[in-house]
Amino acid sequence: MSTGSPYYQLISRGELAGSYQAFPDACRLKNGDIVCVFYAGYGHVSLPNREYPRGGRICLVRSSDEGRTWSQPQVLYDGPDDDRDPHIAQLHDGTLICSFFTYRATAGGVEFDSKVVLSHDGGRTWSRRALMVAKGYAVSAPVREIAPGRCLLGVYTEGGERYFAAVTSSSDGLRWSEPLPLSANCPTLPDGSETDIIRLKDGALMAVIRSDRVNMHFCVSRDEGKTWTPPQDIGFAGHAPHLTRLSTGEILLTHRVPNTALHISRDEGRSWEGPFVLDEVIGAYPSTMELKDGSVLVVYYEEGEGSAIRAMRFRVHKNGIQKLRW
Repeated sequence: MSTGSPYYQLISRGELAGSYQAFPDACRLKNGDIVCVFYAGYGHVSLPNREYPRGGRICLVRSSDEGRTWSQPQVLYDGPDDDRDPHIAQLHDGTLICSFFTYRATAGGVEFDSKVVLSHDGGRTWSRRALMVAKGYAVSAPVREIAPGRCLLGVYTEGGERYFAAVTSSSDGLRWSEPLPLSANCPTLPDGSETDIIRLKDGALMAVIRSDRVNMHFCVSRDEGKTWTPPQDIGFAGHAPHLTRLSTGEILLTHRVPNTALHISRDEGRSWEGPFVLDEVIGAYPSTMELKDGSVLVVYYEEGEGSAIRAMRFRVHKNGIQKLRW
């Protein structure tokens, strides 16, 4: 794809995917390739219509040169409903697992469910039938394999009194537990939603939770995600939290608001530096991964008609970040 500016490039727009592209996530495969998954439809919500009889779908692009160039998009999964907000991870045995949720129209509005599809050949082919993870829940995070045979996934549900973040677990990516609420009864977090999870150096787990009304919150688990502390205010606002640990030890927390932004923790989430604004576009939903040279790749999206997927590189320094030219 063409370069959009000195600091970002467009890695997918229109073409084979869809006129509206959003919610990207990327991960490195064991063979060294990078794959980026994203939502492709005709708008922010793409319920089935004449042009898109199966609604929005999930697409994938691939890079074999550290994000400098990318393949043309291919359809990863296109079910009968609006398949949206995909994230991707590779498990210790090489299995690729793509998490997403579906919208379907009902007489009262829409219903949604969290699902996964799997690949056992590096993302060349995918399971034709999606596996149910959590009925009535949405998801906006990758599966986190916290130990071999122990996967966690942050999910959330909304509507009426059931508006809270939760976590579900699996031993194999196929069968998932009933979601465990994280914020169902938290007076300081009335609307917990999008949730991501990371392992801390002391062995504990930290979950970071979006709010539209207050700052993001976080919870901690010291028993491999079986129980969690009550949510606490993290100190700043944000949507769509995504967590990455660098090889040098820092934790990156990318999010929307303000615009496309990043916070950095050098002390295991006790304090955060930032926000560092990566781009002025508000669509965002940024996610990061470390490149072989120690720099960081961030993928994110624009918002509005003709939305596209962008990629940027930056390097973390002791005083913040430095954007890198392509």
